[in-house]
Amino acid sequence: MKALHFGAGNIGKGFIGNLLSKNGYEVCFVDVNQEMIDRINGSNSYLVELLDDNHTVETIFSVSALNSITQEIKVIEAIVNADIITTSVGVVNLSRISRILAKGLLERIAQNRKQIDVIANENAIDASRTLKKEVEKIVSGEEMAQINSLVGFPNSAIDRLALSKKGAEGDITLVEPFFEWVINKSEMVNFDLPLISGTTYVEDLKPYIERKLYIVNMGHAATAYLAFLSGEPTIQKALRNQKVERIVRGAMVEASQYITHTYQSDSEKMTEFIEKTLKRFKNSNISDDILRVGQSPIRKLGYDERLIKPARELFKLGLPIENLATSIAAGYLFNTQEDKESIALQDYIRANGIDKAISHFSQIEHAELKDIIKKHYDKMKNCHIVIN
Repeated sequence: MKALHFGAGNIGKGFIGNLLSKNGYEVCFVDVNQEMIDRINGSNSYLVELLDDNHTVETIFSVSALNSITQEIKVIEAIVNADIITTSVGVVNLSRISRILAKGLLERIAQNRKQIDVIANENAIDASRTLKKEVEKIVSGEEMAQINSLVGFPNSAIDRLALSKKGAEGDITLVEPFFEWVINKSEMVNFDLPLISGTTYVEDLKPYIERKLYIVNMGHAATAYLAFLSGEPTIQKALRNQKVERIVRGAMVEASQYITHTYQSDSEKMTEFIEKTLKRFKNSNISDDILRVGQSPIRKLGYDERLIKPARELFKLGLPIENLATSIAAGYLFNTQEDKESIALQDYIRANGIDKAISHFSQIEHAELKDIIKKHYDKMKNCHIVIN
């Protein structure tokens, strides 16, 4: 079996490619990093280190890599011959791979190949649908109808922390022991392949995606922004601060009320999920830089994003949001020259004030909700270290 995966980054190598390889697939990565491509092709393998107490190192075999810019013909051939296509390029980069994907899928149709599923594994809701829309922009209506007859774009939810470190043989991907890959089975078209062991298949993906985004991703971002204000360099060190942990846990508990209310989820299981997530965040074998986790604050403070949507939905229901509001305020105080969005965010606040910033970036217009966020913002903004 052959898998083609767009993106030879940490998630690609440490999670998706890793799991596909363990399920018996020959995995071919498509990337633009020629150094990475050469390194993979040099040994047809790469290393993954598990961030457990033993720091177990695994070698992932039967892999290869192609450059989507300089080896377009070979990438198209790989699309034609693949049994499954997956991505982990970042949702903002899906448009960049859509052209070559469209070419390959149309060539596959011309050669009367079997049905195939294309799964975009990005940290976003309905990423596969987004990729499909990017393909639609490029092809004609008739060509898209042909693609729809052969290709499924099942959405997925993924969860695994993946980092990297320099090694003697180049970058080594670091992954936490926990992982979750949930695929919407109802959107698949190819059932000839065995189901991927270690993956969960569901008929309705939305509860899993929202649980991941509004509890896990929200909690991770909240920790980063509070850590920045408390002067802590990593997620793990920040959560040793009892006040930071209290606010983060409180924000996760508040956000869980949105999940339980929307999907009638079991509240006891949700509590267990929160504690398991916090345990992951505290893993002492991980050193998770807060500037990495907190990057792109404008996106993360968006209307339907991890911090804002649960807060505004809970506010409508009259449920508590104090810890979420504190975390949102901390996001608006995230100020680092290492991140373009942080620079743009702070420039806007200086020029227009926090009230207009909340309206502009989070699209919150309700005066009472804005006042709750501003209360926490004003309380923290003049303190050098505010969580101590």
